[in-house]
Amino acid sequence: MAQTVFKRVEMKYIITKAQKQAILAEMEPHMRMDKYGRTSICNLYFDTDNYLLIRRSIDKPIYKEKLRLRSYGGDRVFVELKKKYKKVVYKRRIELEREQAMDWLCGRKPCEIRTQITDEIDYFLKYYQTLHPVLFLSYEREAYKTREKSDFRVTFDDTVLCRQTDLSLGSPPYGQPVLDEGLVLMEIKCSGGVPLWMTRILTKEKIYKTSFSKYGTAYQKYILPQIKEEKFHV
Repeated sequence: MAQTVFKRVEMKYIITKAQKQAILAEMEPHMRMDKYGRTSICNLYFDTDNYLLIRRSIDKPIYKEKLRLRSYGGDRVFVELKKKYKKVVYKRRIELEREQAMDWLCGRKPCEIRTQITDEIDYFLKYYQTLHPVLFLSYEREAYKTREKSDFRVTFDDTVLCRQTDLSLGSPPYGQPVLDEGLVLMEIKCSGGVPLWMTRILTKEKIYKTSFSKYGTAYQKYILPQIKEEKFHV
């Protein structure tokens, strides 16, 4: 059964493809690729009419939250409510059929499954009122897990693309680039501390933590300029 509740720290790093290869070589004794291998991940981000959620997020508040629909391929998707408080990420999700999930989140039909997670998402939808799909975002991910008994994970995302039209997880990935050419987003995810061997790799390769949001970058790169241009022409 897929995990439905997550609590962890997520650290992000923008690296080059050469740095990625160096990291992979050095962490090989400690990590192995997970059972999914290289995966295409597609997301639909939901926001209000005036993009309230992402605007708040960009301001780097102590608490922030977002709602997205995620697909790993096929007709089953995950509705994910993701919150971040004092640098700790709390994610709650439920797996549904794609059309069922879209009907629910777009207000056409209530969710037939009743759990604490669906209740939280229902409250979120009611509270923000005008939530609807605003951005399709896809990327290719390689995920690695520790060879030891630990939840320590490292992921590498590339080919990060976004679009504001054709907002359907049934459509193939395509769109405008979010990352500059040749760059990769590396994420370290853990509920405890970062292993000493990983800290040594980061120090050796001169790789430093950064603040980065795929949706936030897409908003600032493509959506915000459109909003400003529309206001200018009014």
